[in-house]
Amino acid sequence: MDSRQMYETIKKRLGGHPHWTFRFDAKQDAMRIEDERTKKGVTISLPGVIAKWHDQKDEAVREIVYYVEQTLKTMEEAVALFGNERNIYPVIRSTSFPTETKEGVPLVHDGHTAETRIYYALDLGKTYRLIDEQMLKAERWSAERVKEIARFNVRSLPTPVKEDRVADNVFYFVNTNDGYDASRLLNEAFLAEMEARIEGTMALAVPHQDVLIIADLRNEVGYDVLAQMTMSFFAGGRVPITALSFLYENGELEPIFILGKKRRT
Repeated sequence: MDSRQMYETIKKRLGGHPHWTFRFDAKQDAMRIEDERTKKGVTISLPGVIAKWHDQKDEAVREIVYYVEQTLKTMEEAVALFGNERNIYPVIRSTSFPTETKEGVPLVHDGHTAETRIYYALDLGKTYRLIDEQMLKAERWSAERVKEIARFNVRSLPTPVKEDRVADNVFYFVNTNDGYDASRLLNEAFLAEMEARIEGTMALAVPHQDVLIIADLRNEVGYDVLAQMTMSFFAGGRVPITALSFLYENGELEPIFILGKKRRT
């Protein structure tokens, strides 16, 4: 299935919504679904959906359709920050992610690494809404207040890890599918706890929003495995972030390129 076919498949499944418009962007390999009443919508990267479709078939389509329906439904409703402080979280996105809404309203965000940026979201149960400056102005909140609350909340999220070993290297995965797995990268106490368990070189990867990979690299094979694993997750993620990995040392993240059996910083 190619991008045009996936676009038509998703469009057909969402065709029962009379106020929604659909646009295929061949240059960006994406589709835009927008509610003509609110002028708000979502943009879907089609390669990631197609990659997941090869493994899950119709389940991948059902998942993206559900995501779009819930997101656009939420955009119709008024949301408030006050009273919802416990539902504010940071989210990691790539540096190519827009810094403002389609309406031109700046999104609250921070720089992070050369590959990633931090945004802030209000969790609404089945979906979430990125916090923008218009929301802050309406409730007379400062951006710093949002950021402080979000950082506190991400530290309260559970951090269950699954472990896998390949050629004497150890890989840990956080994959709760709560939408904030990659955000746990910002939990410094958790990273320090994992660093204490590392015997080799500690590396991290956030290929998409629903997984955080922590690697204990003990030989050259480990770098290759991490690179392949990260690329695979990146291609199949609903909200891809970056296919690059990061070395972690003294609380700092350094993006690295891994080619063949060599590593390059």
